[in-house]
Amino acid sequence: MIVVKVGGAEGINYEAVAKDAATLWNEGQRLILVHGGSSETNRIAEALGHPPQFLTHPGGLTSRLTDRKTLEIFEMVYCGLVNKRIVELLQREGVNAVGLSGLDGRIFEGRRKDAVKYIENGKIKIHRGDYTGTVERVNTALLGLLLDAGYLPVLTPPAISYQGEAINTDGDTAAAMLARALGAEALLLLSNVPGLLANFPDESSLIREIPAERAGDPQYLAVAQGRMKKKVLGAVEAVRGGVGRVVFGDARIERPIRAALEGQGTVVR
Repeated sequence: MIVVKVGGAEGINYEAVAKDAATLWNEGQRLILVHGGSSETNRIAEALGHPPQFLTHPGGLTSRLTDRKTLEIFEMVYCGLVNKRIVELLQREGVNAVGLSGLDGRIFEGRRKDAVKYIENGKIKIHRGDYTGTVERVNTALLGLLLDAGYLPVLTPPAISYQGEAINTDGDTAAAMLARALGAEALLLLSNVPGLLANFPDESSLIREIPAERAGDPQYLAVAQGRMKKKVLGAVEAVRGGVGRVVFGDARIERPIRAALEGQGTVVR
C-alpha cells in the first residue's frame, strides 16, 4: 500500500500525477491519493471578498484562520473543484476513482481545538471559535471496502470532529495518520519543490536523506521553511509509527510518483 499526498500550491502537475497513479494502479499497486488545494482556496477566497488570514504559532508553525465562512470556502474548493478535477483526470486514464472528504463516512476523525495560541506583535494570544483540529482516527474499514471493490479513493480534508462538526485539518498530517493506520510501505508527500532544501529556494541544495532518529536535529528543522517543518515532523511520526519510508518528492515533473518511489527527493527512513 502506498499513500500519495499531493500538495495544493502553484505549479503542481495534476495530469502527470493522475497518469502515473493510473499506471501503477493498473499494474496492481494499491494506493490512495490525498490532496490539498491551498492556492486555489486563496484565490477564490479573495474573489469572494473573504481573503485568507494566517496565524503564526509559538514554535514558528503557521495555520489558516478558519472561521465558518472560510470553512465553507475550503469545502467548496477542496471537496468540489480540486477533488473532482483529480477524479476526472483518473477516470480519463481508465481508473474508477471515488472522491471523498474526511467528512464522508468519518474517514478522517478528530478533535476540534477549543483554542489556538498564536503570536502577534511578539505576544502570545489566544484565538477561540476556530474550526480546526487534528486527525486522530481513520476509517480504514470503509477504505478497505472501496479498495477491495476496485475503486481508487481520492481523499481530502476537512475532517469530522467527534461532535459532528467539519474541521479544517492539515492534509500532510492526515495523510501521515492514514499511512500509519494502513501500515503503508511508503508515504509520498509531493509538492512544488524537489524535497527539503538546505538553502531554500536553491534546488541544488536538496537534502537526499534524513535518518528518522535525527530528523528533529536543529540542522534539519532550521532549514525547513514554513509548512515544510510540519511535513518533516509528520514524516518522523509516520516512520516511527510503522510506515516503511516517507519521501518528499516533486509534483511538477513527469512520473512524479514513480520518481519518488525510486528515491528522487528527500527520503526519511
